[in-house]
Order: sequence, then C-alpha cells, then structure tokens
Amino acid sequence: MISQMLFGETVEILETKGRQWARVRFSDDNFIGWVALHQIEPITPTEWTAYQQQFAFVLDPWNTVRHDQFFLPLGLGARLPLFDGIRFQLGEKSFTFSGQAVFPQDIQSSGDMILKLARRYMNVPFLWGGRSSMGVDSPGMIQVVYRMAGINLPRESFQQVLIGETVDFAEQAQPGDLAFFENRLERITHTGIVLPEGQVLHVYGKVRVDTLDHYGIYNHELEKYTHKLRIIRRVMPSVKSSQPKNAEQNTLIGKQIELF
Repeated sequence: MISQMLFGETVEILETKGRQWARVRFSDDNFIGWVALHQIEPITPTEWTAYQQQFAFVLDPWNTVRHDQFFLPLGLGARLPLFDGIRFQLGEKSFTFSGQAVFPQDIQSSGDMILKLARRYMNVPFLWGGRSSMGVDSPGMIQVVYRMAGINLPRESFQQVLIGETVDFAEQAQPGDLAFFENRLERITHTGIVLPEGQVLHVYGKVRVDTLDHYGIYNHELEKYTHKLRIIRRVMPSVKSSQPKNAEQNTLIGKQIELF
C-alpha cells in the first residue's frame, strides 16, 4: 500500500483492469495509484464540482454516520459532501452525521489550528501509506492535517520539502512549521510538525511527541537520536479571516471550534 483514500475524496479513473481494479489520480495532489473498483462510487461531472466546493471535514478521530439501512464508519479528515450541519449526500443516498465537523472555509491556516488538528492523531499507530485515524505515516498525517487547514501538500516527504520557505535555525522555528529528516543516504524520508518548546509531533511506531533540536529528533525513552534533521520549512500563508455565510452556520461552526 502506497497511500489511502479517505471517504469523500474525489479521484479520476485513468484506466481499469478487469472488473476489480482501477488506476486513479487524486483530485487534490495528482497522486496516482490502484484502488478496488467496489470501494469507489461513480459520480456525475455536476456532482464532482459540487463535492469539491461544498463539504465539511470530520473532526472526530472515529465516528459513524447513519443511513436508513446501515451505518458507515468515518474517521478524522473524511469529507461529508453537501453537508448541511446534520445530513450529507452521496449520489442518491442521504446520511445523518451527529459528530464534529467543520467547513474548510471556516478553518484559519494558523500554527495554532495546525497543532490542534495534529494532536487529534496522538497515539494512532504507524501504518505504511496510511492517512486515517486507524493508521498513518508521517507525510500522510501531515498532508491531511494541512489540507484541513486549507493548504495542499504533496503526498511524500521528499515532495513536501520543496514547499514553503527555509527556516535557517531550529531555534527560529515556529509552531506549525515542518521539519524534514534524512536517512543515511541523505534522502528525505521523514516529516514532523514543529511544536512549542523544542518539540516535534511525528509518527515513529505511533503518533508521538519528542524533543527537536538542530541535530534532529531525540527519543528520551530510547535515550538516543532517531532521526537526523535536514531542514525546516515554513509553509503557512498569512492568516486570512473568513466569515460564515449566515447566522445558522455561524452558530454551528462556533460550537465545533469550541470543542477543540
């Protein structure tokens, strides 16, 4: 497995193989891979446009949505197409969602928001190629977190390192910056989110917090450095304020943000 699709994400089918597999390209980052055909739902061009523009992100690490005939499990970062605060639509099926969700236009791209979203993954186990709250790798978690905050990043660490501006010294890093680490072959293979007070949130066995300095990540449990720091990049734009569309939405979003 090289990556995961989350519920509500859209892809373009490039080719099919028999009746079981489809080669697809992600709409957000152009990432290409194979998925099982029974795990994707065909939509019309009109629906594709609507789903791209009108949706909410799930904020719960794990929750279920209800259909008249079944329940559907959803996790952090999943998308609710055409969500109205209670219900969302997928094709002709209507679902009810009673958990925490937020519209992307109502999340500010700030270091504080990045940390609040990222901390929701704490202790989620490592899974190669994972992007869900059941299992993640570092670049996968970071891609979903930043996407929820309105910033599109590539899927892999060696691609993410090309985004943003360089922070010259580790001591100058700000919460929400991205720290990149190299292996013995000097290849970028790991990414972490900078936290206050010289710490970093990353995935090493599980989502965890360790010490960060100019050498790299120091694991106090193992009493050694586990990752060598290569560079720190700042990818967050200037904070832009946005107003909800109406009073009802304002009340909904206010309640969701207060739950962080």
